[in-house]
Amino acid sequence: MIETRPGVRSGKPCFVGTRIAVYDVLDYLASGMTPAEIVADFPELTDDHVRAALGFAAMRERRLAAPA
Repeated sequence: MIETRPGVRSGKPCFVGTRIAVYDVLDYLASGMTPAEIVADFPELTDDHVRAALGFAAMRERRLAAPA
């Protein structure tokens, strides 16, 4: 559901088949938008995409918090 492609959004993780970066969805959530508002603004996304963004952020946080 999430991929990185060279040349698309500077290689930032995006949702497959879109140019919408995971970072953007996380930023919208942090600014107070609800998942329903995000999906309404970006019809190519679903609630599953929003949950995938949260899961992606949680996974990155776990990796950063793990001792080297």
